[in-house]
Amino acid sequence: MGMWVRSVLALLVIAAAAFLSWVFTSTYQPAAVQDEPVVNPSGLAPLQAGQSLSVLSWNVQFFAGNKDNHFFYDGGTDPWPSRDTVERVGRDIAAFIKAQRPDIVLLQEMDEGADRTYRMDQTAMLLDLLPEYRAHTSTFYWKAQYVPHPGVAGKVGLKLVVLSRYPIDSAIRYALPAITTDDFITRQFNLKRAFLELSLPIAGGGELKVINTHLSAFAQGSDTMARQVDMIDQHLRALDAAGTPWLIAGDFNLLPDAAAYERLPAPHRESYNASGTELAPLLKYPMVPSLESMSTEDVAKWYTYAPSSDPQRRPDRTIDYLFYSPALTLERSEVVHGDALPLSDHMPVMATLKLP
Repeated sequence: MGMWVRSVLALLVIAAAAFLSWVFTSTYQPAAVQDEPVVNPSGLAPLQAGQSLSVLSWNVQFFAGNKDNHFFYDGGTDPWPSRDTVERVGRDIAAFIKAQRPDIVLLQEMDEGADRTYRMDQTAMLLDLLPEYRAHTSTFYWKAQYVPHPGVAGKVGLKLVVLSRYPIDSAIRYALPAITTDDFITRQFNLKRAFLELSLPIAGGGELKVINTHLSAFAQGSDTMARQVDMIDQHLRALDAAGTPWLIAGDFNLLPDAAAYERLPAPHRESYNASGTELAPLLKYPMVPSLESMSTEDVAKWYTYAPSSDPQRRPDRTIDYLFYSPALTLERSEVVHGDALPLSDHMPVMATLKLP
């Protein structure tokens, strides 16, 4: 082999190594299980056995609002929202939360340091507007210095966030299975899905586990959704076996049943499994919305998602849920439309639960 050939090969090896090094150092590489920082000021009174606890879960779509939000990943051509839009929607979301007065707020799609939202820290913005939520924690599930996709072409930072009126003992991030059809490089730049589990102490002993999650989208044609649901189900089974009360809420990106699939227009069915929902293993748990409520003539009031391809932005399906331990008692539940409709493509899921 000639000297020049060896030199070229050496340069190619160096270039490949440099590229891989950049990929790994510029993207988020979380552990399978890792602790997350918790802000937990002193003086907060803990949960009490037998008390009622109100919970709000909401995918806020990085404060983009529910107008001019048909973005590239849904087949649209709308540009990212203006700074004024992001700031206004953020203020309106804070006002909505303040009016609802939940004890615990679980948020999905909260940006931090992302170019598309002007590198704002949206958690800090909400905390400034909602000082009553003194305890909080979060975890990234998309983070990279630069994503080389024409629809992104910039820095990203996306989080699961939980705000609480009650003290949080700890928060642990559990990595969910990645999309199995993604190649190695794509997987590094793609979202790193997870669930974030909080431990809230109960006075006199015991704890409540509160879990926030956002499952994969655009994963049909693979077993990704089934794998993610199975991991969550195994985790919930372990909590039940230990006698620990829990709740989990978020954007599951899955329909509840075949009837919901049949109600969708044909083009919208492509995002879901025609053979049956992968959510099935979780349907044995008490849930909001309940299967019964989604089987009535009033099913539309339980819809949680309004497709951005619809000019009217009408909710037409349920893909966001709150599941809870049989040890908890449901006192009230609602999917809020009305004032929430202009603020996100997802509607907030609310529930009031009584602790054992």
